[in-house]
Amino acid sequence: MFGYVRPLRQELKCRDFDLYRATYCGLCRCLRRRYGALAPMFLNFDFTFLALLLWQPEPDFSLCRGRCHANPLVKKPMCPDSPALELAADESIILAWWKLKDSVQDESLLEGMPARSLSVLLYPAYRKAAGLRPEFDRAVRSSLEELAALEEERCPSLDRTADTFARLLRSAAPEEESRSRVLAQLLYHLGRWIYLIDARDDLAEDREAGRYNPVAARYGPEGDDEALKLTLDHSLGLMGAAFQLGDFGCRAPILENILYLGLPLVQRAVFDGSWSQIKKQKIWSNRQ
Repeated sequence: MFGYVRPLRQELKCRDFDLYRATYCGLCRCLRRRYGALAPMFLNFDFTFLALLLWQPEPDFSLCRGRCHANPLVKKPMCPDSPALELAADESIILAWWKLKDSVQDESLLEGMPARSLSVLLYPAYRKAAGLRPEFDRAVRSSLEELAALEEERCPSLDRTADTFARLLRSAAPEEESRSRVLAQLLYHLGRWIYLIDARDDLAEDREAGRYNPVAARYGPEGDDEALKLTLDHSLGLMGAAFQLGDFGCRAPILENILYLGLPLVQRAVFDGSWSQIKKQKIWSNRQ
């Protein structure tokens, strides 16, 4: 994923921030245990959101203490292993590997070398994750192949391209859960939003490189921020509507913060050009 899905730190209560950070650290440990030392480098805020979203509702949470991957001498509060963390870890490895493969195809031979090298190193972990979650892997492969075909024909439709990526992310929702419909709808509209905001973020770079960009294909080389904002706001609204129908227990305040404050902040930052600086900031400090 892309790093756009993050909370607004200043508006998180201390208890909720502790849970968010413990989920981040717990997912890092889960990735390391299941897939080795390389896997945690692909951890980001998007996958933390996925873990929070997939967690079964519970009125309260309990933490454990584990050694930090970055500093083994330090023990930090973190969420213990759970089905939600394992599912998020497996799906994050699959998504990370396919994103690396996509980067290799998009870049020149020289520029694509880092992504190609990482994809080779990550391949054993990907094979394991794909074996554990074959349906999700097939959904990701199918969606990306369809998206590549649309990009190859330089499709001028925002809806067709964004829908393809949205269906990819929707497949991350487990079908057997009672909340599956809510999760599927929320992840679908999040996927649509991520695809379009990433296209707007890359607009100038793609224009200079001569690469396909769905926003440019629809609105022209300079895009149309007013029109794009309308469709992005529509996706944000539908995410919020789906969220209101679900039960997320003690994790609801964090998810509310991300959906109603974090995503709109990122959207404004992408449009006004400040995102390049904001995305470098760590939410562990009070500065945002």
